[in-house]
This record gives sequence, structure tokens and C-alpha cells, in this order.
Amino acid sequence: MTRAIAGLRTGLGALWFVAQLYILYYPPVPMLGRPLHVMMATVLVLLWQPLRGKDGRASPVLQAIDVALLAVVAATTGYYALRADYLTERMENVDPVLPSDMVFGSLTLLLLCEATRRVLGWNLLSVILIFVAYAWLSNYLPGWLHFPGFQFSEFIEIMTMAGHGVFGITTETSLTLVFYFLAFSAIYAVSGGTELFMDLALKLVGKRPGGAAKAEVVSSALFGTVSGSAVANVTATGSFTIPLMMRTGYSREWAAAHEAIASTGGQLMPPVMGIAAFVMADILGVPYAKVALAAAIPALVYFGSLYLLVHLNALRSGIGSLPVSEIDSIQPILRRIALISPPLALIGAFAVGYDASMAAVIGGITAWACSYLPGGRPMTPRRILEMTDECARQASQVAIPIAAIGIIIGIAVQSNLAIKFSTEMLTLSGGTLAGSLICIALGIIVLGMGLPTVAAYVIGAILFVPALQTLGVDTLASHFFVLFFAVLAMVTPPVALASYTAAGIARANPNVTGLYAFLLGTPSFLIPIAFVRDPAILFVGTWPDIALAAVTIACGSAAWTIMIAGHVAVSLVTVERLLFGLLAVMLILVPFGEIGRYAGLGAFALMLTWALRGRLWRSGKPLAAGE
Repeated sequence: MTRAIAGLRTGLGALWFVAQLYILYYPPVPMLGRPLHVMMATVLVLLWQPLRGKDGRASPVLQAIDVALLAVVAATTGYYALRADYLTERMENVDPVLPSDMVFGSLTLLLLCEATRRVLGWNLLSVILIFVAYAWLSNYLPGWLHFPGFQFSEFIEIMTMAGHGVFGITTETSLTLVFYFLAFSAIYAVSGGTELFMDLALKLVGKRPGGAAKAEVVSSALFGTVSGSAVANVTATGSFTIPLMMRTGYSREWAAAHEAIASTGGQLMPPVMGIAAFVMADILGVPYAKVALAAAIPALVYFGSLYLLVHLNALRSGIGSLPVSEIDSIQPILRRIALISPPLALIGAFAVGYDASMAAVIGGITAWACSYLPGGRPMTPRRILEMTDECARQASQVAIPIAAIGIIIGIAVQSNLAIKFSTEMLTLSGGTLAGSLICIALGIIVLGMGLPTVAAYVIGAILFVPALQTLGVDTLASHFFVLFFAVLAMVTPPVALASYTAAGIARANPNVTGLYAFLLGTPSFLIPIAFVRDPAILFVGTWPDIALAAVTIACGSAAWTIMIAGHVAVSLVTVERLLFGLLAVMLILVPFGEIGRYAGLGAFALMLTWALRGRLWRSGKPLAAGE
């Protein structure tokens, strides 16, 4: 039975891969392509994550339930395949909703909820059920929460019979963009690209102070260019880097925390960012390449500040250095240098004007070809099936949650909850930008606890972006502000998915790991405020403005990092740390104008020179290993 299920999974995965290549050139109508995409994802989730009892076994009853669910998926798939033309041509709110529509629409929603529960547990499903409850009970709520509610037929029509709701913009993103980037990532991993990133990071920085943690930062940044998932990044790189850091003196919690915060940044690293970035591009109606370009400076500052913090802490504590013999034993990089070509091909395709999905295909073809070159792993039939299997597994686990988010979007938009919530939040914050930013940041972090980044981002974009735009914040900056804090929620206690995953690998305390990851990521919390103040950081404006903004945020982030570390050449006294903190605030948070910026940059250069050359006051001593 198990082998049969595995064979079915692999066969369906290969079929899905081929079908996605076909629709790239011959796209179906939305009300055929999107439902079939969701149904295929549902089948694979049911097969990959069958029901299990408390003892981890599948009883005959549970197996019968799974078979029944698969039969329901097959029937629902047939309904959408046969009724695609009808659903495309019918007039919403005019043509009647037939009994068959209500039956299969209800089954679609129930299947989607069960698949969401299997992928993410009750975290996202609980939020969805709260919104559904609001849709039905809002008629009894007072004040701005009051809404007449939906009729059952109206609810089914909105959610399952048109190009919004379940089959709206999020599912379209999964169908036309996300799948191809996941395929590129899977091909690149199978061909040996992941190992190249790890070895390249060790060769570049492994011999430096704190080399183990620095290698982890660099490898996560490199891996983030082809994988937009924080948890996948932790799993792929952490299984190697966490034991490596522990061997060089880091405690279990600190090693896991370094991995969690670095891997989380992979969702911000172009060219393959997190799923939320693809959804953002669709919501904004801009090419994905524009979103990826906008993320470049914030991503580099994110990893740069983390690298600097690792370096300063290593100088202070004296831990993390790797033996030279271990670095020298790594296979030569030059022999495998051709494996750098696929990400470069992907970036090049963006640069010459290809759309995102075609750029991913070009990157995948390049990775496939490079697998046959020296240092690569040839794409044998077995590896091809391994690749399609992994691609389908990841794609199904992405497609289900972001299709389910369509329920939230549909309710929030149709009930005007988004606009009313935005208005109330502005009132709560006193109508000030600073108050709104604080409220929004806290709200997104709370939303992001236990939710995937894309869910936190979409909900945040619906509820909070209108408020920011009302206050005059640039549209792109508003969405990136929400995205950044949705990403950082992955390491923010008490529920932090990336921290928990890293803690599991390290066998560390997850709560302590989350706290340490939060502390390491503190400099990153200032970056979103910086590009709200100055959208040039997101490549909005002239090149001189962009260059000045990039230098300013880099220096401001470095100043804040130095304040946190409390160490440069030697330990800093309290007054010096406060001065660096003041400079960071001046450069990042306070709009002093161009002259003020130059003054702040000059002051930072003087302070840094002073600190690097040593001062009359010297305080502190090296910390014990692991502190």
C-alpha cells in the first residue's frame, strides 16, 4: 500500500510538472486552470500527509476516510473541468447559483480547509474560520464591525465560482509564477547547487573570526537567492551549519538562533524571494522583477548587519573559528563553478525583459544543462523523478494555504472590513505616521505568529496598507513595510516557525532560540521604517537619490549593530554605545534632509574611526564561549 501511494505521488508529480510546462505556452481559461491547480494540490497533500492516529499509524477507518476524500476531489475536479465554460461565461450576481454549484462549491471549501489543516495545522485554519464566522455573524455585531452578512448562495458564488475568493489572485500567483520558481529551485538542488553554496560560503569566510556563523549567514543568503522559504532554508542549510557552529563553541540555542534569523532573510533575497513577493507583484500589478529589484538594498543591508553582528560578537567572545584543515578539505570550487550559471541566467533573463515565469524556466533549463558539466550531478531518470516529486510536494504545500487565503480576501473585501479596519486603526494611532507604523508592526507580528509569511502579508496588506497610503506613504513602500514585518514574524516569540525548526535540528529550547533570534535580528527591525521614510531605498527615484539612500541605511544599520554588540576593536563604554545608537536614529529614523544626512554620515565615519583606532577608555573582557 505504501509503495503504491508513493508511486501514485511520483506519477502525479511528474504529470503536474509536464502540465505546468504545457500551460506556460497554452494557458487555459482561469476557471479551468485555477480549479485544476488547486485540486491537484489537494490530492497531493492528501497523499503526502494521510490521516494518522495518535500512535502514528493509519487505521482502516482513517484509510477509508482518505479514500473517500480522494473520491470527492476527483468528483469536484470533474465538475470544474466540465463546467469551465459555464463558469467563465456566466454573469456574477445575475445568473442563478444552481444546486450543483452549491454542492461542489461547498465540497471545494471543505476540502481546502482539510488540506490546509494537514499542511499547517490549526494556525491558519483558525484565522480562516474566524473570518467565516464574521461573514455569518457580523449582522449581530455593533459599530463598525456590523455587516449584513452573506446569503449561502452568495457566499459560494464569491468563493468558488469566479476569479476571486479561492480562485482569485493568490491561486493565480501559485499557478503562473510560484510553481516555476519552485521547479527551478528543485532542479538546482538536485543538480548540486545547494552543496556549492555551502562550500563557497565556507571557502569565503570560514577562516575568519566566527567563521562557522559567518558561513551560515553567507550560505543562507546564497541559498535564499533560489529558495524563498524560511523553513526550507533552515532545513537545507541548518542540518550542516548548526552542528558546525556548535562544534566551534556556540551553545545549541545560539547556533539555532543564528540559523533561524539568517534563513528568514532568504525570503527577502532576490531573485527568488518568498511566495509573498510574488503575491505582492500581482496585487500591485507590476512585474515581479520590479519587486525583486526593490528588495535588493534592504536584503543586502539585512544580511550585512547580521554578518557584522556575528563578526563583532566573535571578536568579543573568541568563538566560532574553524580549523584551517577543515576548510582546505572542501572540494575545489573552480571545478564546480559552472553551477553558478543558473542563478545568473535567471537574473539575466529578468534583465533582458523576460517575464518571471519564463525567467524561472530559463534558469531551470540552465541548471539542467549544468548538471552534466564537471562538478554537477547529472539528471538521470531517477534524479528527474526525485526532482518532480520534490517540486510537486513543495508546490502543493504552497498552493493550498495561499488558495485558502482567498477566503479571507473575499470576506474582507466584500464586507468592506479592510477599509473600516484601516479607518479605525488610524483613529487608534492618533492619525500620526509614527503611531500607525508602531500599531501596524505589532499587528503584523501578532498575525504572523504561527502563520506562513504569505498569509501574514496578505492579511496585513488588506487591513493595513490602506492606512499607510492614507498617510501619504508610497504604495510600494507600504507593501514592503507589511512584507518585512511578516517575514520577521518567523523569528519573533512566542510562536516563531523558523526558530522552532532550527531549535528542532539543534535539540535546543525553542523559546530561548526564538528570543536569541529576535535579539540578533533587532537591527533589521529598523529597515522597514527607513524605506517608509525614503522610498529611494526601494529603487524609487533617481540614481543619485538611490545611492545616497543605500549608503545612509547601510551606515545607520551598522551604527545600530555596533551599539547592540558593544564592541568594535575593543569593548565600548556606555556613552559610546549611546552615541552610535543616536547616530543610527539620526540616519534611519529622523528626516533631517540631505544636509542632515551628510552630517550624519560624517559623524558616523568619525565615530567608527575613533572606535577602530581605540580610545582612552577600554572596558569589558571576552565573554565565555556560548554567551
